[in-house]
Amino acid sequence: MKSENRKTENIRKAEELIQCFATGDVKKARSLLADGYIQHNLAYATGAEAFCDSVAYLGSAPVRTTVNTVRAFADGDKVFLHTVYNFAGAGEQVAFDIFRFENGLIAEHWDNLAPKADCNPSGRTQIDGQTEAKDLEKTEENRELVKHFLYDVMQGKNPQKTPDYFEGDRYLQHNTGIADGLSGLGAALEAMGKAGIAMIYDRVHQVLACGDMVLAVSEGTFGGKPTAYYDLWRVENGKIAEHWDVMETIADPSAWANSNGKF
Repeated sequence: MKSENRKTENIRKAEELIQCFATGDVKKARSLLADGYIQHNLAYATGAEAFCDSVAYLGSAPVRTTVNTVRAFADGDKVFLHTVYNFAGAGEQVAFDIFRFENGLIAEHWDNLAPKADCNPSGRTQIDGQTEAKDLEKTEENRELVKHFLYDVMQGKNPQKTPDYFEGDRYLQHNTGIADGLSGLGAALEAMGKAGIAMIYDRVHQVLACGDMVLAVSEGTFGGKPTAYYDLWRVENGKIAEHWDVMETIADPSAWANSNGKF
C-alpha cells in the first residue's frame, strides 16, 4: 500500500475506533486493535480487552456518548485527531488523541482531554478555524520550525528570538484564556507571572506534522502541578500563525490505572 493510501486508511480506522464509544460496537473495536494494545490514558487499564470493556460500558449507558472529530491528520505510523467527546452525558470535552499503528492495527494510544469552555477573549473556541492540512510539501520544514520554537520560546532557552517566529502581531489563538496576537500571549503570561503561576515546558516527547499542522506533546508543570501539554500550531509562510491546545494535569501515580506512563 502506498504511503498516502496507508495514511488515509489509518485515519479512517482511528475515527472508526473512537466512534465505537458512541455505537457500543465492541466487535468492531476489537477488530481494530492489536493484541498488545498499549494505553497511556492513565484513567484506564491497558490492553485491547480493557478498551472494549469501556466501549461496552458506554454502549449500555442510558445517555448516548457523542463523538465529533474536527481535525484528523497522519504522520508516518501515527494518526492525530482533534475531537469533542461527551461520554454518557457527562459534559463535552475537547481532546487530542494520538494512535500508533502496527501491521494495520492500532497498537498504542496517547491523549489529553479538557472540558469544553466558552469563547476566549478574542471570540474563538477551542476547535474552530482551519481544519484541513495545507502545504503538504512543507511538512518537514514546518516540523523543524516548531521544534526550534519549542526550544527557544516554550522552553525558554532563547526568549529573545520570540518575535522571529511570528508575522508581527498576527497570531490566531484558541487557548481558552488568551487573546489573539503575540501581544495577547504576552499579556496572559504577564498576568500569570503576577499571580505567581508559572507555565514551564521541561521536555518535548513527540512532534507530529502534516503540512502546515504540527502537534507537539510536551511535559512540564503549570502552577507547580505536573502537566501534559498538547499544542497544535498552524504554520504559514515560515511563521507560527494559529494555535490550539489541550492541557491536562497528570494524575498522581497512586491513581494510575496502568503503568505505561502518560508519555
